[in-house]
Amino acid sequence: MVFRFLLLSDEVDDFIREIRIDAEDTFLDLHKAILDSVGYDHDQMTSFFICDDDWSKKTEITLVDMDKSSEEDSYIMEDTRLEELLEDEEQKLLYVFDYMTERAFFMESREILPGQDLDAPVCTKSQGVPPPQIVSFDEINTKASVNDLLGEDFYGDSEFDLDELDKEGFEGLNDIMDTSFDESY
Repeated sequence: MVFRFLLLSDEVDDFIREIRIDAEDTFLDLHKAILDSVGYDHDQMTSFFICDDDWSKKTEITLVDMDKSSEEDSYIMEDTRLEELLEDEEQKLLYVFDYMTERAFFMESREILPGQDLDAPVCTKSQGVPPPQIVSFDEINTKASVNDLLGEDFYGDSEFDLDELDKEGFEGLNDIMDTSFDESY
């Protein structure tokens, strides 16, 4: 059985990679195929996350043993075959390639081809230039600060006037809080 994965980036609009890989291959084989398809170095910490339909992370498959709590299942790329955790078309995954800044490729199993085998993973479609493998925290901070993202609309009107506050709406609070409404503000 062969999986056909589509990889996209939220950083580069025209970036697409398609990788076909045998279901008996490991997540480490998929990891190497992804890195080779985008020209990244193999010396960074990475993880796969199997996600639900809303891209919420569920199961993590790490490059190295992270020695997590024994209550939680631990999966290591080298020891985990794709077919052990993946069984559905349209299965969503995240491939975190820059661990420090949580940058990732969005992946989806687009097709499962039963009765086929591959000796080695192959990149069958390569379009666009991948995002840089690593960016510094400074680069991220200069792109958008929290204040730029939230702005005045998030916090409310900067021309707020305390006299506009409906004091009647606070009736009964004294019984609950044992403090009175202070009009000295």
